[in-house]
This record gives sequence, structure tokens and C-alpha cells, in this order.
Amino acid sequence: MIRQLLLVPILLALAAFIGCSSERETASAAPETVSNLSLFTVYATNVPDLAEEVGTVRAVQTSQLASQMMGNIVEIRVHEGDRVRRGQVLAVIDEAQPRASVDRATAAELASGQEISAADSDFALAESTFKRYQTLYDRKSVSPQEFDEVKARYQATQARRDMAHAGQAQAKAALQQAHTALSYTRVLAPFDGVVTEKKADVGTLASPGMPLFTVEDVRRYRLEAAVNETDLRYVRAGQQVPILIDALGDKELKGKVAEIVPAADPDSRTFLVKLDLPADPALRSGLFGRAHFTRGERTSILIPRSAVVERGQLQGVYILDQKKIANLRYLTLGKTSGQQVEVLAGLQDGESVIAEPGSRELGGKKIESR
Repeated sequence: MIRQLLLVPILLALAAFIGCSSERETASAAPETVSNLSLFTVYATNVPDLAEEVGTVRAVQTSQLASQMMGNIVEIRVHEGDRVRRGQVLAVIDEAQPRASVDRATAAELASGQEISAADSDFALAESTFKRYQTLYDRKSVSPQEFDEVKARYQATQARRDMAHAGQAQAKAALQQAHTALSYTRVLAPFDGVVTEKKADVGTLASPGMPLFTVEDVRRYRLEAAVNETDLRYVRAGQQVPILIDALGDKELKGKVAEIVPAADPDSRTFLVKLDLPADPALRSGLFGRAHFTRGERTSILIPRSAVVERGQLQGVYILDQKKIANLRYLTLGKTSGQQVEVLAGLQDGESVIAEPGSRELGGKKIESR
């Protein structure tokens, strides 16, 4: 009994001590206040419903140059990145054999000319003789046999003359063919552009159809986009389409639908759409791009990009509760448009968000707006 009476004051003192400690902890747990922060209220709004189709930048005019004859390459005059003019010699193939063919054809053409001269002389003599004998025959002054012999010689010289002229035409055609074959020893640029690929070196044995160079016209480019079959109905020829090229950053280009390939790829079920791009010195073949075709409008939530906080691979924003305490909430974000980003999940109408949290840790702190 005495022991129980002694414990009562001790328990009362202990309860008083615990109560004081709880008051001190409550006082120390008061949230820190951060002032002068910008806030905004989230509202759903109508935004364009865009079909994003990816593609690759290509030169409008591209030519793969190949050899048209067999022979050793004796000279390469350009390399990748060189600018070339139309008609410029890019490579030279050994011309010994086609040059010999030209010489033979030239000699044959000269011989055919001499053959024509002789045939024309013989024909002129035979023709005048035939006319005299024709007159004598009409007067019964020569026998039919003599007249027939003269007539036969006349017809033979006429045939020889015609054959000589035909031979000369054939010789000229052979000479033209030899000159054409000789021209194949020079690989020429088909238009003004840039050499983007060189596939042969000096000493390589070129053969007909063997690729040597790729030349592109760098003045005009297109984006070749693969459009899903369900979105093709939103594409029409001549349509103006906003295009983003990743290598150009946030710079938006205005493309124009130049061609719609009518056949779909059976593997991807997509249609190839070619869009002309405006001139830009930063464009290059092979760049990745996105074309945005408008489907209409849809309801969505947009927030400033400055409000997004990144934590590793996660992204979120600071939300204020009813007591103006900030809490970090992770979101599912969609496409970025300028300085705004779309929120796919995680926010609702009417919620307050810190507009520019920066790199500060604001979780659990009381926020006072400007």
C-alpha cells in the first residue's frame, strides 16, 4: 500500500514531462514558410488533336552514278562533301580501248568517203553513156545486145553508188557510237550538288552498273513520313503541315504535302507521304523529323514547362493542399508545345501548382504566393 502511494507522484510527474515534450515537438513541427512564389490553377482546355508521324529528311533530287563501261579507274577527282557543278568530271576510266575504237571508226568513215567519190564518178560516166546509147537505140543505130550491156553497167554502178552511201552512213554511225563509248570514260555530275558517298578508288575495275558516287541536290529537301493508315484521311496534297526536326531544336518548319504514295507498306500498314521543306542551311539527308497532321480538337490539361520537377526518370509538380502545404506529385506527361507540356494523368481541374519551383526542395513547406 505504501509502495503504491509512492508511485502516484512519480507517475504524475512523468505525465507532466511527456505533455511538455509533446508541446515542444508540436511547436517544432510547424512547417517552414516559403514566400513570393508564383502559383497557377489547373484548367482543362481545348487543344489541337495532332497525329504525329515520324520520317526522315531526304534530298528531293538524288542520283547514284554508275559506270557505263568496263575499265580501270585511273583518276578520282572528288571526295565526300565536295560541291560539284553540272557536267563536272568526277572520275576518269582508262580510255585506251575506246580511243582505239574511235580511231578505227574514223578511218572507216574516211574510207567510206573515198568509196563514195569513186562510186559517184563511175555512176556519172555510166549514166552519160547509158543516155547516149538510149538515143542511139531509139534510132535503131545499135543492137539490142549492145544497149543491154550498157544498161547493165549503168545499173551496176548505180547500185555500187547506193551501197557506198549506205556504207558511209554505217561508218558515221559506228564513229558516233565510238565517241559515245569514249565519253563513258568520264563520269560527270548530272546536276549541281554535293557528293555524299564515294564507293570506288583509283585502280578499281569498273563494270557497267557499278555504283561509283552518290550526288544530292542540297538546295531542296523533303521529309518522307510514314503515315498510319488510320490517319491518311487527314492528309491531302498541298496541305501546310508543321514539322519539327530534332537536329534543329524547337524550330518549327512549315512543310507542304507534295506527294502521297498510293500503295501501303504491307508490313507496317503505313503510307509514304513526301513533304517539301523550306530552304534551311542546317538541313541534311538522314535527319529525323516529325510531321503533325491536324485531326481536330480535344480536351487536355497544359502546364508550363517551368513547373515540371525532375527526379531521376520521374517528372512531377508541386501541388498545394487546402493548408497551402506543397506536395510533390508525379505525373504522366505527353507532348511538348513551345513552353507548355501536356499532362496525360495526375492533375485535375482547380488544383493549385507552383509555377517555377526551380531546384529547391519544397515538399512539406507552406507556400505563400506573390
